[in-house]
Amino acid sequence: MTLKTSWVTSANDAGHPFPLNNLPYGIFSTEALDPRCGVAIGDMILDMQRAEEAGVVTLDDGPVFDVPFWNELMELGPEAWDALRERLIQLLSDGAAERSKVEPLLVPQSEAEMHMPFLVAEYTDFYAGKNHATNIGTMFRGAENALPPNWLHIPIGYNGRASSVVVSGTDVRRPWGQLKGPNDDKPRFAPCARFDIELEMGAIVGTASDGPITVQEADDNLFGYVLLNDWSARDIQAWEYQPLGPFQAKSTATTVSPWIVTKAALEPFRCDTPPREVELLDHLKDVGPMLYDIDLSVTLAPEGKAATTIARTNYKELYYSAAQQLAHHTTSGTPMNVGDLLGSGTISGAEKNERGSLVELSWGGKEPIELDSGETRSFVEDGDTLTLRGAAKGDGYTIGFGDCFGTVLPALKDPYAR
Repeated sequence: MTLKTSWVTSANDAGHPFPLNNLPYGIFSTEALDPRCGVAIGDMILDMQRAEEAGVVTLDDGPVFDVPFWNELMELGPEAWDALRERLIQLLSDGAAERSKVEPLLVPQSEAEMHMPFLVAEYTDFYAGKNHATNIGTMFRGAENALPPNWLHIPIGYNGRASSVVVSGTDVRRPWGQLKGPNDDKPRFAPCARFDIELEMGAIVGTASDGPITVQEADDNLFGYVLLNDWSARDIQAWEYQPLGPFQAKSTATTVSPWIVTKAALEPFRCDTPPREVELLDHLKDVGPMLYDIDLSVTLAPEGKAATTIARTNYKELYYSAAQQLAHHTTSGTPMNVGDLLGSGTISGAEKNERGSLVELSWGGKEPIELDSGETRSFVEDGDTLTLRGAAKGDGYTIGFGDCFGTVLPALKDPYAR
């Protein structure tokens, strides 16, 4: 698919993340406007609340965009999703007959503050990247036992905290926790010393289900995708994770990008999952291209200094697609809700510079990485800003998600001070 041109001229730049082909959904506010739904087009945002009030956009029998989240649209189902996208393209295309009605509804992105784009019902984080799982397993258990026996058969995951999911730009406080190193006689309560990030994608459930669904049904139920940083306290995790896996180590924060890129915008970039060593059971088998060719990167900027790109990889490195993760989630009869968020798990490539977490990049701290500033890092330090970026490259256009970033603040001196 080639670039669709818009009368919003900034959207026609081949490198701009928000062309007419994209039209991602977010929540924004300005000094004059309360938080509301908006659609990114070039350097502007279409105010959906005012567009609906003006009768430029109409869906369903009542208002849809009178609330500061996109869950209301999700609940209307795929036909409404498609109808809205078709209407937006009609309104914003070059030569649109209703340009004069739409132009006053645009707000410069430079004047906007972004908020959480949807209400997170529940949050599940998976462990679906084979290179990441192999690297972590090798560090903990040795190369011969890197992958657990079940890993090639099912997408492993754990239930996280929906309450700790935050939008890009939110500062992240270094957590306290119970720690016990290999040479410690007993555990101690202290700030995390091995704070980390995980480069992930988040899939958003747009259609509720009650009981098992197929991989194809799961794919149909997905509304869109965001970048996702699963902040992780590795030293807390090392002490607590046996036998039930992550808990407090993953509860500090999960940062998501401010724009939801719809599944429709990503259709031209579908690709197959990697070859499988073990045949999956029928209910999890691939039913077509279920991944996407999306370039991903991570930068690290120490306080007051320039950023260094520390990793580059691609979403197609995942072993299990979001549809397979969702289908597996439902096998026991688990109801899935509109607004459920599924983290992909860390996305790492085969090469060292493609690893999506610092614990991999520094190999558990044994091989610190060097930044352009001359500093080194094994894990995230106070004042560091970590930024995730993602882009699918089409014929003369780019599909972007907006930066997904957070700055780490020092741990509280006394977490129980009141």
